[in-house]
Amino acid sequence: MKIDLKTLTEKIEQTDYLQDMETVKYADVSHKKAKLKELSEKMVKEAATALNHNSLLQTQLVVEGMRPVTFSLELNIINLPYANYKKISNFVEEDQEYDLNLYFETSSEYVNASHFRIDQLATGEEVLADPAQVSAKLADSMAEKFTEIFDNAKAAKEAEKAKKAAKKTKSTAKKTTKKTTKRASKK
Repeated sequence: MKIDLKTLTEKIEQTDYLQDMETVKYADVSHKKAKLKELSEKMVKEAATALNHNSLLQTQLVVEGMRPVTFSLELNIINLPYANYKKISNFVEEDQEYDLNLYFETSSEYVNASHFRIDQLATGEEVLADPAQVSAKLADSMAEKFTEIFDNAKAAKEAEKAKKAAKKTKSTAKKTTKKTTKRASKK
């Protein structure tokens, strides 16, 4: 499917696109490849349906729990989320038509410094030609993101512990120095 900038922005502004959101618990999906595969198949199927109906799409998987994360798929002409659609005009020509691609977005406190990551998952043509392959790629990408999020959360927790320990050590060192100084001045 091809779309021009004006049509794209109008559809996003008017929320004229297919939307879906599913919420699951972290423990139900974080280490369960079969469950991720099932959810990714559903999401990619929705993308294929949108493409077949010449529509845009935003589908989200909200994972609640210890390390919350939101995975989203959006059909767009550029790797910007719908939330930033006004910036698309800075990167494309207004009077030209562009192919839609499927973008995979990850939002989490622990994904990176910006708490957001977007990658092109597939072209619209690839979604229609082989949805099973795109679904497998999505499931693998979600599993990778869970690993990154776990590792980053663990590193953040360790850094916080080290920071507290360093602060405590520094505080103890100041008290010891003050006591020594007071004793020396009494002599």
